[in-house]
Amino acid sequence: MRLTKLEHAALVIDHSGDRLFIDPGKFTTPITDAVGAVAIVITHAHDDHWTPEQFTRIVEASPDVRIFGPAGVAAAATGFDVEVVNAGDEIEVGPYRLRFFGGLHAQIHESIPIIDNLGVLVNDALYYAGDAFTVPDGVAVDVLAAPASAPWMKISEAIDYVLAVAPRRAFPTHEMLLSQAGKALSNARLSWAVEQGGGEYLALEPGDTLDF
Repeated sequence: MRLTKLEHAALVIDHSGDRLFIDPGKFTTPITDAVGAVAIVITHAHDDHWTPEQFTRIVEASPDVRIFGPAGVAAAATGFDVEVVNAGDEIEVGPYRLRFFGGLHAQIHESIPIIDNLGVLVNDALYYAGDAFTVPDGVAVDVLAAPASAPWMKISEAIDYVLAVAPRRAFPTHEMLLSQAGKALSNARLSWAVEQGGGEYLALEPGDTLDF
């Protein structure tokens, strides 16, 4: 399988031409190549993780694509057939086994309602928690998408999260709000955390790939 990092929180995985999109939102360049998409996973309803325009582009290219997300995504994405998933669910779609974890978005502020959010484990190898620090208990994570910056986190929390997961490899996600200086700082901190567990940190930029 080959993972390609897109802008901000978005990823696309390719397995022999069958493609899985995760969280293509408003900070992600419009998806123009979506032929072969078998599934879209959306971790939660915030528009930096999904937009109807991104859905439409993917569905037009791959009409049989299945869309998965928590109930909040299904409620927000009117006009699209979103299959609701919950923590503990397992889905087989094309060559992908999807397992879901968590349940709630990390708190941004007490004045802002907390919405639902699910992390996804792809083929027991790649884990992305969305906007949360949910650790997939009992899972030896090969590749972790590690949050680099967000209104709901500080870098010490991300460091502790990476230490808890102890992945074999990790790369940054959710970093569109960072300057180049901010990316460098975050990458240094997350790299240290990955290395404490004997892992390798890969400072992927949009368009970079990783085989797993």
